[in-house]
Amino acid sequence: MTTSTAKVAAQDMREPSQTLSAVGRFTLLAIATLTIMVGTVVAPGLLNIASALQVENHASWLITFPSLGAVLFAPIAGRMIDRIGAYPSLVGGLLLYGLVGAGGALLEGTVAVFANRILLGGATALVMASGTTLISEWYHGHARLAMIAQQGMSIELGGVIFLFVSGVLAGIAWQLSFLLYLLAWGLLAMLWMMVPRRSPPAPEGESGQDSGGARSASLTSVYLAAVISLTLFFTAIVMLPMRLNLLGLGETATGIFLAAISLVAVVAAMLMPKVSRALGAMPTLVLAFLLYAASLFIFQQAESMTLMSVGAALSGMGFGFSVPLLNHITVERSHPSVRGRNLSYLTMAIFLGQFLTSFLELLPGDISQVFGASAVLGLIFAVVYLGAYLLKRGSRSA
Repeated sequence: MTTSTAKVAAQDMREPSQTLSAVGRFTLLAIATLTIMVGTVVAPGLLNIASALQVENHASWLITFPSLGAVLFAPIAGRMIDRIGAYPSLVGGLLLYGLVGAGGALLEGTVAVFANRILLGGATALVMASGTTLISEWYHGHARLAMIAQQGMSIELGGVIFLFVSGVLAGIAWQLSFLLYLLAWGLLAMLWMMVPRRSPPAPEGESGQDSGGARSASLTSVYLAAVISLTLFFTAIVMLPMRLNLLGLGETATGIFLAAISLVAVVAAMLMPKVSRALGAMPTLVLAFLLYAASLFIFQQAESMTLMSVGAALSGMGFGFSVPLLNHITVERSHPSVRGRNLSYLTMAIFLGQFLTSFLELLPGDISQVFGASAVLGLIFAVVYLGAYLLKRGSRSA
């Protein structure tokens, strides 16, 4: 091969094709799993890890503080994406994720450990927002909706896989769980090799291209829906172990039950594009809130595992019908110039919903009352968003 031919070949490797390869597609979906891995890595061996890091009095914060970090750093991540681009931002996020995540095993004491977890949350926000932005640059229309649905599936499936693998590693030595964070560097290598640096131009007439596009203020209802959706979902995840213990389930059975919710969410996310096309985006979101409300009511009232399993299925469907859809709505309503920023605000809303569940144990009343209040909250927001949808449709037809 001549020198000039080699140069052309090298240049072709850098030029984006109109479609992403199957391996490139897999890479972007695999990167999405890092967002759920941030907490699940320490969950199975939580007590031993907290003791080794000398934070046993605040063990649960090891799981929740990355959410706080994502909330704090998401606006910075958004500005970075809009300024330097999604690809370089994702590269930086993956580098930081592996370094800060794995480095947490070397720290001790409250200040150092929780500062590390907050910074890890910041890296997670950058990975999540830039990864979704990159997907939005490569896929358009129905293909984008399908890809974002698959991203939601990947996140939930990753939760199941990482909980299992981390549990096995923690059983050998607590430090081994932290090695999972280095997966980010392996995915960085795949990103570098399999995903071109520049994405193809968006097709003419794509939503948000010609108009000014959506700024953050016009997406307030979407961000609010994300906060409530994640609050309702993680209320179940946080409170169910205590509820299941009252029904006689041990830790292993409880873990299987929670993993089943994630598996249902995977299936629901796969079905979401068809449901959204059939019902419309906003009715699908209303359905998700109704499913959440029904699941939480069942968790409050059920005295048998059969009914509890029905509640688990409804909860997983609520997640699968809402979170991927909200990602898609944000992308569709955002002008490319502010898409990274808007997605970072959505990331902030998602992690804020998770973080708010840290305070459930401070609420008055027993487990049953918490489930009941959460069910009412889901029902209220279903009514609110249904009313807003009907009013908007009525104004258009008038």
